[in-house]
Amino acid sequence: MAGKSTGFVSRRLRGTATALALGAGVIAMSGAASASAAAAERPGVAGHSQQLVAAASRATAAGVPGVIVRVDDGHGPEVNIVRQASWSIPDHALTANDEFRMGSNTKTMTATLVLQLVADHRLALDDPIEKRLPGAVPNGRNITVRMLLNHTSGLADYAYDPEALMLMTGRQTEPPTAEQLLAMGTSLPVKFPPGQGWSYSNTNYDALGLLLEKITGQSVADLIQHRIAGPLGLRHTYLATGAPDPADRRFAHGYEPDAAHLAPILPPGTPAGFGFVGPARGERVDVTGIDQSWVGAAGSIVSTTSDWARFDKALLSGRLFPKPLLAQMRVTTQEDEANGLNRLYGLGLEEVHTPCGTVWGHDGALPGYRSDNYTDELGRRTVSVLATTHFGLKTDAAAGTAEDDLVTAAICTMFGKPVPASS
Repeated sequence: MAGKSTGFVSRRLRGTATALALGAGVIAMSGAASASAAAAERPGVAGHSQQLVAAASRATAAGVPGVIVRVDDGHGPEVNIVRQASWSIPDHALTANDEFRMGSNTKTMTATLVLQLVADHRLALDDPIEKRLPGAVPNGRNITVRMLLNHTSGLADYAYDPEALMLMTGRQTEPPTAEQLLAMGTSLPVKFPPGQGWSYSNTNYDALGLLLEKITGQSVADLIQHRIAGPLGLRHTYLATGAPDPADRRFAHGYEPDAAHLAPILPPGTPAGFGFVGPARGERVDVTGIDQSWVGAAGSIVSTTSDWARFDKALLSGRLFPKPLLAQMRVTTQEDEANGLNRLYGLGLEEVHTPCGTVWGHDGALPGYRSDNYTDELGRRTVSVLATTHFGLKTDAAAGTAEDDLVTAAICTMFGKPVPASS
């Protein structure tokens, strides 16, 4: 799930180590970091891996509770880096293989399912949504499937509704249905006439999830399993349908600021003391147990860095649907200034221009979880940066800057280029 940088929900906000076993292509994080001998011989990742280790260390030192970084330069074993604040280790010791809430990266998988149905001639990108979901979307005769996919529909984002705030913080525990979410989003004033602008909206992907279920008769969770996760062997990727099991030691813990530190970024009129529900951890709250499955097709995927790399490689190399449709997926629209003019949006896929090169993928965020997953143009190289906080990157400018720098460092390492100086 995601939202623009205004209000409580922000899409782009921009210590002590836990030990990792030393293996091929893995950075050991116990005191001083060192690379494996196999990685050290490679000019790409290995040549700049120590800069990446330093960037990960700076992120946790700046206040990010934990980070997981995976870089594959396409020429050998990948590099994995894990850094974690010591106070969070008793809850869960992060590993490179942890399952993680991927937030709006889900949109790329949802878009993939839509394009697979287009390839099967069960749907067309320029079908009006009214044709498929009669009466569900106001002005649906003029809003096409393509507009929902690339956020040019003009529909407002339900993430700014007060009920969504209650759900995200765990203060409302009865999740809405996808139909109720769509009604919530479509009850808000539209941003612009269909096709006349760009505005990021989770409401678009809620409608697409309902569309997928209407056409196939299957749940989005089952479609992801049968059409993507199963065929690609993604054993730790699924659409969450409830809160995680507290006893699941594979699931990364996420944290957010307590009520006092959250207050400066809350919407005007929010009651004093309003904050996340969960166990207190000093000035933070463990938000792992909050059920975030209500965001569904817009943001409920759980996955791992290695699973997501396999998905990204399959997608950008054209293995998941015909390449002419991949070309359609990569036709982009300029995002708005709030998201940064270096980002363009295709059909559930972003084109991002960085100091070291152009990458394709998506970012995502839910309370306690921030993710950036990208690949190069041909799907040969991949990078993932996961952080165990989202709103903490907004309340703490140093943490937000350090996380941004870490994402840039990881992308530059993927391309085998020097990491630029911190912004």
